[in-house]
Amino acid sequence: MPEDTANNRGRDIDSGQPRQVQEPEPAPAAAQLSEHAAPVAVPGPPQMPAAPPVPAAERVRLAARRRDETDYIFHYWSALGWTILTFGIYGFYVFYQLIRRMRDHNARRLELLDAATTVAWEQAGRQGLQQELGPSFERAAGHLAVLRRMTGDFREPVIWLLLAIVARGIVEIVGFVLLDQDLVKHSQAEAGAGHELSVIYGRLGQQVPSLDQGQVKHPDNYVGRILAAIFTLGIYMFWWFYNQMDEPNKHFTSNWAQEDELVTTVDAMS
Repeated sequence: MPEDTANNRGRDIDSGQPRQVQEPEPAPAAAQLSEHAAPVAVPGPPQMPAAPPVPAAERVRLAARRRDETDYIFHYWSALGWTILTFGIYGFYVFYQLIRRMRDHNARRLELLDAATTVAWEQAGRQGLQQELGPSFERAAGHLAVLRRMTGDFREPVIWLLLAIVARGIVEIVGFVLLDQDLVKHSQAEAGAGHELSVIYGRLGQQVPSLDQGQVKHPDNYVGRILAAIFTLGIYMFWWFYNQMDEPNKHFTSNWAQEDELVTTVDAMS
């Protein structure tokens, strides 16, 4: 037997055929992944620190300074002249500004009165008067809520301008009715908030003049105005344009004096 085994081994060698070597089976995918190091996490871009909140007193000053941006003052005869010279085209710009300025004025006054209320609340906390003045603060918040809801009304001036181009007379009448209603709501809420702030600041040792309740806008006779525009074949619209320019003009300028007093008072408390 040993001789047969030796002879067989010799025949394998003499045949000249290479011996087959069994290759190792490839490792499973999970094993291959485990052999590699985990990918290095690339750090993302550094996050910018959040801007610190603007102090309430500074918000009052900023809102007061923005009046030149929001409270556009019309000059009727100048606007009428340009409308005639441009064959009515300038009238579209007038309508655009009427919508825009009322929207922006309401937002600016909301910011100013809200910031002034926050200043007073902080000062009341320092003087230990928050509980005593709580009802006045609640009433002021209710008036400010009216102004805040008005910021969600459909008053996009560009869209209203496009509508006026398509259906000029009808859209202008609808716009004038809505603008008058806006001024009525705005002036009532604004006067209410101003009165409460006057009471609050007075208790805190500062005098802030309250808005004149006599300047609160009352609603127009819309049916009468529309009938007058129809029966005069549109001529009455010139007078209605004048009212839409003049009444907010007076409202804006009356606000400015009260704003200046409020800024002076806030500066004294800061």
